[in-house]
Amino acid sequence: MDISRWITHAANWDAEKTAIHFAGEEMSYARLANRIASLAGALRDRVAHLGYKGPEILELLFACARLGAILTPLNWRLALPEYNFIIGDSEPKLLFVEQPFYGHAETLTEDFPNLTAMTLDTPHLGWPNYGEMIAAAKPVERDDLDDATVLIVYTSGTTGRPKGAMLRQSSLFWNAVNATLTLGMTRGDHVLTAITMFHVGGINIQTTPALHLGATVTIAQRFDPGATLAQIADCRPSLFIAVPAMIQAMISHPNWPTTDLSSLRMFTTGSSTIPLTLLKAWLDRAIPVTQVYGLTESGPVSIVTPVADAARRVGSCGKPAPYCEARVVDADGNPAAPNSRGEIQLRGPALTAGYWNNPAATAESFAEDGWFRTGDIGHWDDEGYVYVDDRAKDVVISGGENIYPAELEDILAACDEISEAAVVGRPDEKWGEVPVAVVVRQGNSSLDKQAVIDLFVGALARFKHPKDVVFVAVLPRNSMGKVLKFELRKQIAGADND
Repeated sequence: MDISRWITHAANWDAEKTAIHFAGEEMSYARLANRIASLAGALRDRVAHLGYKGPEILELLFACARLGAILTPLNWRLALPEYNFIIGDSEPKLLFVEQPFYGHAETLTEDFPNLTAMTLDTPHLGWPNYGEMIAAAKPVERDDLDDATVLIVYTSGTTGRPKGAMLRQSSLFWNAVNATLTLGMTRGDHVLTAITMFHVGGINIQTTPALHLGATVTIAQRFDPGATLAQIADCRPSLFIAVPAMIQAMISHPNWPTTDLSSLRMFTTGSSTIPLTLLKAWLDRAIPVTQVYGLTESGPVSIVTPVADAARRVGSCGKPAPYCEARVVDADGNPAAPNSRGEIQLRGPALTAGYWNNPAATAESFAEDGWFRTGDIGHWDDEGYVYVDDRAKDVVISGGENIYPAELEDILAACDEISEAAVVGRPDEKWGEVPVAVVVRQGNSSLDKQAVIDLFVGALARFKHPKDVVFVAVLPRNSMGKVLKFELRKQIAGADND
């Protein structure tokens, strides 16, 4: 299994076809194939990428596939302590970094002597340069590759520590097949990728499936609602995906009513429950809509709404993709009847091989016979459509980003002026939901809201910081002492206190 052969085959089939369009420049499949072959000749071990979006992250992915190495894309929104953990856990030898993140890279190379930084653009501190490395390298190809892990994507866990989900080359292949079949993708498609590619949503829902087919991908370096609308009008993509916060920003932009969207044959969304108003904005422009449900650990294309049912089945995340099984089980692990709640579980060849350096978490996440426990609570209806009702892991999905309360709660627990605390999500018109800290002060402490928020500065990425703090006398608990977060969510709805 060598998914870099996707690019080689596309180059043999139509060498001059545009594979990637970025920043006004086009890269043909022939050029992409040559750069991947040379890059593979320069790499020796695991690598990490810290930057915005660009062709480099895709070149690195396919070069690692060709070599049998592993790529770890880093979330550029994280704080330095979070990078320290991920680098220490995944142990890359090379860190490919863009200029805005040179400061972080300097600290990381000091903390990890075996880590070498390599610039993706401007020179810095005499570090080697990506472009120069490719130009000097000799192409390499290996025929002895097994089905090894090629991509590690870190997702925060309920314990507060990130977990590295390992995706094999076959995982990416079967995910691409699932995406191709459910979204009806062809070589003639043109994908606009505006979602971040350190997440599987940005890299694997449409981007790598398009390259698998020999289609064209346009990459937006950063999402901006006005610029993205202009790209749709100018570049004429046929497929586009956005999370709810992006949709809200786009339909609120003054250019939304007048932007030419006629090139889009379909719009795709996902990552959380999608309000009808956001779907209707596209349907009112005569653009078919589909939704994708999945996780980092599932590729992520697992359950997809048939495009014809987007309006009729609002609230459903769809039906299982062709090469993904789904089931809903009750507390005893038995299949739940239609319209009965239970945990959604997935099984199929696109699933993660497990968590890097974390066999305990791997064992905990899989049930018997290879079923992956998503932690999401849902149900089937009588026609086989899946609905997500709640999240057993209490993850807060804000602007398409997963925020796990345990990470924030660990920081709150370290504060001497806090007796106990919990973090839950509050609905938010712009972001879908935002994290809110519910805090019980210690004794006669006069701790205020700003002091609590300041605890997170430099410790966690800014998007994870609580957007509000609600002080209470006691946290509601059940007879077993577990905090009743559903009660907290009710308490903080519209709360305003200091």
